[in-house]
Amino acid sequence: MSSDKIERLRKDIVRGAQKIYARGINEDGEGNTSARINKTEILVTPSSTNYDQLVPEKMVHMDLDGNVFSKGVMPSTEVKMHLGVYRDRPKVGSIIHTHSPYVTMLSVLRKGIPILMEQQIIFLGGEIHCTDITKAHTDEMGTSAINALGINNAAILANHGAIVCGKSVDHAVRFAVFLEKIAKIYWGALQVGETVFTIPEENFEEHEKLFNTLFACYPRRLKKK
Repeated sequence: MSSDKIERLRKDIVRGAQKIYARGINEDGEGNTSARINKTEILVTPSSTNYDQLVPEKMVHMDLDGNVFSKGVMPSTEVKMHLGVYRDRPKVGSIIHTHSPYVTMLSVLRKGIPILMEQQIIFLGGEIHCTDITKAHTDEMGTSAINALGINNAAILANHGAIVCGKSVDHAVRFAVFLEKIAKIYWGALQVGETVFTIPEENFEEHEKLFNTLFACYPRRLKKK
C-alpha cells in the first residue's frame, strides 16, 4: 500500500474513533479502533486514547505478529485481540472495541442479544453471542472473541464490552453504533418484564443474503454449504 493510502487510512481511523466518542460509545481512555493496511500490517489507536486530541500521526503501525514499527507510542492494550481477529479473518478491514453502556450492562449479565430486528441480521449477521470470561489484554481474549463472533460482525465480551468488525472503518463504526442501539432496545424491553418477541426464522433468508453480499467478513471455512 502506498504512503498516500496509509495516510488516508490513518485519517479514517481518527474520524471513526472520534465518531464513536461523539456518540458516547467510548469515553476517553476506553476502547480502541484499528484498520488493516495489508495482509500482514495494521494501524491501531494508541494506549489510553484521548479522542479529542487524536491525530493521524498518533496511529500505531505494527504487524500481525505484534512488532511495533512506530516510535514513541504504545498500541492499545487490547491489540492482541485485534491481531487475533485479523489473523483469523482476512476479509476484516477494521475492528472497533467498545465499552458502550448498554452493551456493557449485558456483558456483566453474560447475556447475548436475540434477533430483534431485521437490520441485526443484515449488519451484524444474526444473534449476538457473549464470550466466556477471560483476562484482558491476552491472546486468550482474542480466541474467545473469535469463537463468540462465529459468522457475525460483533460479539459481546464478558464483563468488558464489545468487539465489532467490518470490511472498512465506516462499516465498523456503523455496526458499533447499531450494536449499542439494539442492546439498548433489548435492555429496555427486558425492563418491561414481558416476553421479548424475536424475528421468526422463516424471515431470515432475504436478510442473510444481504448480509453475505454486502457486509459479511467471516472466514471461508465458516460458510454454510
